[in-house]
Amino acid sequence: MRILVVEDDLDLSRQLVAAMTDAGYAADAAFDGEEGAWLGETEPYDAIILDLGLPKIDGLSILERWRKADIKTPVLILTARDRWSEKVAGINAGADDYVAKPFQMEEVIARIRALLRRSAGVAKAELECGDLRLDTRTARVTWKGTAVKLTGLEFRLLSYLMHHQSRVVSRTELVDHLYQQDFERDSNTIEVFIGRLRRKIPADIIHTVRGLGYCLSAAAADPEGSAKKGS
Repeated sequence: MRILVVEDDLDLSRQLVAAMTDAGYAADAAFDGEEGAWLGETEPYDAIILDLGLPKIDGLSILERWRKADIKTPVLILTARDRWSEKVAGINAGADDYVAKPFQMEEVIARIRALLRRSAGVAKAELECGDLRLDTRTARVTWKGTAVKLTGLEFRLLSYLMHHQSRVVSRTELVDHLYQQDFERDSNTIEVFIGRLRRKIPADIIHTVRGLGYCLSAAAADPEGSAKKGS
């Protein structure tokens, strides 16, 4: 999952990006409203953390601009603790949640996880696909109760597929949502990580849909071969 942090306080921005990265997300940073608005409009983020007090363009104007452009990315706004009017204005402008400064980083992470689950239509913190479990709170993956050890990118890939299970996800979509903006992207690497996952969890859970991408599902693959195991 890919997160955008729009925050002009450099120290706080670094802390937020580090926390998102440690939580298993790919995180980009923007330090003013102009850059943040542009990234939010041009990059496919899964969630955005948006400070309201930004230089060049304020966060509320950015949020209104995104929503008018029908950009539905979940947005968590950061507000000053004593500015209740900012919270109301942010929610009315289309924010999905807010956190008041100063805050505990664990709360921000928990709220981002909840936004991602809700946007995927998932209510519980633990994602399930048959006997495969992924706990979004602890980043723990198990198969029939046994822990599965994954690298950071393997976890991101599996998490994205589990948030969008039973839907075909293209290689391009996976690349767009797994890597930071400045990372050298190559869709061929997705096949490598799919292959790694299939060696760590039952291979037939991740179906290859020829010419389209991959689908995570506990259901058996199409017997006629429209979805099959890959290498």
